[in-house]
Amino acid sequence: MAHHGFINDMLDVKLLILYVTDRLLYPVEVQTLYELCLQDDKLSYFDVVEAVPQMVESGHLAETEGGFVITEKGRQTAAITKDSLAWPVCQKAAAAVERYNREVRRDSFIRTEVLEQPGGEALAVMQLRDEVGSLFTLEYSCPSARQAALLTKAFPARADRLYRLITETLTAKEDPEEKTP
Repeated sequence: MAHHGFINDMLDVKLLILYVTDRLLYPVEVQTLYELCLQDDKLSYFDVVEAVPQMVESGHLAETEGGFVITEKGRQTAAITKDSLAWPVCQKAAAAVERYNREVRRDSFIRTEVLEQPGGEALAVMQLRDEVGSLFTLEYSCPSARQAALLTKAFPARADRLYRLITETLTAKEDPEEKTP
């Protein structure tokens, strides 16, 4: 059975890695880099694992505390070679990187913490931020650290929705029939 794809050799793998890392806003681990580059049937995890150290050695990538990032040399090479990759691979990789950047950026605005309280109780502290500061902080008293951990684990997926719901509820015009004594 013939394999279909555009990645034919290690040079193609490295060009794809440069294409992807040039668009990343954050450092990435090798596994994430592989997932972002996996836009072609011929690419394997082992190709990426082999290419990344070679690219660090050649000065195209740098390893930081948070993962791998492209260097200035890598950016220059990416600019020169960007047309060497097949258009479908570039389109898929660019879309994957855009989703990844959006998710990491969003996650950076969410903070959660479980604070142990006397008597075995716990406080779940959940915060949604933006570039300027805190949009809202919710402190939820829980009978146990386990329950607080469950709340803080669920919060990131629902933070935007909670913010919208709270804002809509607080800014809604009051219905005279709904007044409570």
